[in-house]
Amino acid sequence: MNPIRLVSGVFTVGLWTMLSRVLGLARDIILLAALGTGPVYEAFIVAFRLPNMFRRFFAEGAFNMAFVPIFSKKLEARDDPQRFMNEAFAGLATVLILLTLLAQLAMPWLILALASGFAGDEQYPLAVIFGRIAFPYILFISLAALLSGVLNAAGRFAAAAAAPVLLNVLLVGTMLLARPLGLDLGYALIWAVPVAGVAQLALLWRAASLAGFQVRPVRPRLTPDLKRLIRVAIPAALAGGVVQVNLLVGQQVASYFDRAVGWLFTADRLYQLPLGVVGIAIGIVLLPDLSRRLKAEDTAGSRNALSRAGELALALTLPCAVALMVIPLPIVSVLFERGAARPEDSAAIALAVAVYGAGLPAFVLQKVLQPLYFAREDTRRPFNYALLAMVANAVIAIGLAPFIGWIACALATTLAGWVMLAALHFGAGHMGEVARFDPRFRRRAPRILAASLIMGAGLWPARLLLAPWLSADYIRYPALALLIALGSVLYFASGQLIGAFRLTDFTGALRRGRSRET
Repeated sequence: MNPIRLVSGVFTVGLWTMLSRVLGLARDIILLAALGTGPVYEAFIVAFRLPNMFRRFFAEGAFNMAFVPIFSKKLEARDDPQRFMNEAFAGLATVLILLTLLAQLAMPWLILALASGFAGDEQYPLAVIFGRIAFPYILFISLAALLSGVLNAAGRFAAAAAAPVLLNVLLVGTMLLARPLGLDLGYALIWAVPVAGVAQLALLWRAASLAGFQVRPVRPRLTPDLKRLIRVAIPAALAGGVVQVNLLVGQQVASYFDRAVGWLFTADRLYQLPLGVVGIAIGIVLLPDLSRRLKAEDTAGSRNALSRAGELALALTLPCAVALMVIPLPIVSVLFERGAARPEDSAAIALAVAVYGAGLPAFVLQKVLQPLYFAREDTRRPFNYALLAMVANAVIAIGLAPFIGWIACALATTLAGWVMLAALHFGAGHMGEVARFDPRFRRRAPRILAASLIMGAGLWPARLLLAPWLSADYIRYPALALLIALGSVLYFASGQLIGAFRLTDFTGALRRGRSRET
């Protein structure tokens, strides 16, 4: 995959991810308006996070980061990738079925592990029930993630990127229909989660079949290839576990502060929008590309692909980070403040958004650097670095909470993200030229930062001028759109003028991405 196709692939995945995240944002807006930040809302959040936590542990973290490089190399060498896919599918399904059964029995303790502050409150029994309903989602979505890895390795990004849209379509549809149908909103939503998992698996099963990869049930066997996969996956699983411990620490601390779990969840969803659209899209496209290049010993091409991915990551996320830090309250109040959501909720969520925004570039650049390790089937070093970040997260969150309250959780997440990025960067030094950004990246990166700061300097007075409109009913929506449009114009105009990028870098990739999908 040449750099032009890499950028085009990132835009393809990014556009579908953007649609999914926008629908997810719509879901959270409707949910917060309907339920506020009360017990049902917090019970749903904890129960929904439980299978998602294990999904990142098994599918997106351990299994896929180990599976995709091996599968990509087998595909490049034409070494029977179909057989390896079916063996991996059977092995993963077996582990997940056993895990799901165990989780049903252990659910009361799992909820306490996620939010011990709920003990004795009305959220706790509801979260246990919701957790048991939602947990089977991990089985379907993890198998779907494996099929996504197959499609991504084959250069077919659209179906894999479109699948997450189904979850949010079903959840938004459920919220819109629950009241007219007389359904309890909390129960209707939580039942929609496993249904969405089945729909996503069915979509990707069909897409894999059309791509020539037929999923055939086989008896789970510990073949040499599966042993190799497990050997690579175990450190990645531990690394994924460390990341989840970071989330667990934050949620545990937040559960002792009234409504803080809901505030942090909503803020997390907002900053996850650019992170998912850019960071995850880059990681998805870059990993199989680097794996194939390393197999072909294409050092120059690997370095070029890494540099263009890093350049694109900065160009799309630095302005988002600055905006989240400069105008968080207008964004949060316009999007979320309605119904049961109150002004004090908006103020708290906006504070968390600003803190998370400071860590956004670190989280995205992690997605650029991690494929350097995973493409080499090196999951041990990322595990060690994640362990370091976990210690930093726990020390900051637990140590600062008595002094600054619940916001210590967001601050710890951000600082731990920068620790992880620094470790990945310096740890890649032994890889030679392939792990070094090229002169063009080093020339453009500070200019991208300068263009982002120019945009931020323009957004601040514009926010003050538009303040009366941003707080008025109905007018606040076009006012926020105007504020965002102004920031976009400032950023892209100044970036073009000072040589941070060329606008054709973006428009050309968009045209290529559309033409390849039609």
